Amino acid sequence: MIKLGVIMNSIKLININKDSTFAMLLEAQYRNYIIYYIEDNSLVLHNHKLLANSYLIKVQKNYNNWYQLYDRKILNLNTLNVILMRKDPPVDNNYLYITYMLEHVKKHGVLIINEPSSLRNYNEKILPTIINKHIPNTIITCSKYDIKKFINKHKNIILKPLNYMGGKSVFFINKNDINFSVIVETMTNYGSRFCIAQEFLPVIKYGDKRILIINGKPIPYCLVRFPKKGELRGNIVAGGKGKVMQLNDNDYEIVNNLSSFLIKNGLIFVGLDIIKDKVTEINFTSPTCIKEIENVTNISITSKLMNYIENKLSKN
Repeated sequence: MIKLGVIMNSIKLININKDSTFAMLLEAQYRNYIIYYIEDNSLVLHNHKLLANSYLIKVQKNYNNWYQLYDRKILNLNTLNVILMRKDPPVDNNYLYITYMLEHVKKHGVLIINEPSSLRNYNEKILPTIINKHIPNTIITCSKYDIKKFINKHKNIILKPLNYMGGKSVFFINKNDINFSVIVETMTNYGSRFCIAQEFLPVIKYGDKRILIINGKPIPYCLVRFPKKGELRGNIVAGGKGKVMQLNDNDYEIVNNLSSFLIKNGLIFVGLDIIKDKVTEINFTSPTCIKEIENVTNISITSKLMNYIENKLSKN
């Protein structure tokens, strides 16, 4: 029987209609996995052993009572078969420390999704600049001067932090914005913190796509997210509306160009963000949108993920 640990944010606060981790837990439970719930602040590295204050968990589609925790124990993570690292950004120091600690578990043959070294070696917003040519014009800098040159060239830009998710602290700025200085000073902490600026793509009004990828293979349907009226962010958490659509040839081409890199680096479950033909982010910390796609298709994304896990474990 497979023993699965999930490191995640508090399950008390999730929306079970949309939460992708909850969908994974439901599928794992359906397959009779033994599931251990672990919050990141319960981890303890004692010499070479990674321990956690853990609970066995049962989940159900009940909006008033969607989980039960029982049999609290200090768990040696080396005894698990697989760990889902599903802690949400920000990717701060504590997040990085967890990836270091998980290396001890990996040495004992525990499958970790996604690969700890890749979680810390790569950044979801910087990675597209490394492995894909289909990106918007982009600059990553601390310098207000460089951002000013960039906006003078492109007229309208998007400015966002490097370590957040869900559209948090994303700004649209035009060339004549009277708030330019204060926005840039805040985002860069007066020239001491990097942020990313990209040319604004007006086609965002037609939506941006979230494509889910498992072991280098795309799910054939994506969620196209449309900004709500008066907004430029398509993120569902920011009020965007979603529509499920089939991937087109361009989508497949982009994924094919990325797949070997993702597989090589143990980025097994990935959410790719595309605006028309431009890759804006490659999400691998805790990609979402499983539920939105599964609800209107006959594809079980969680089943595909668990099939991968079982096939991988059977070969070890």
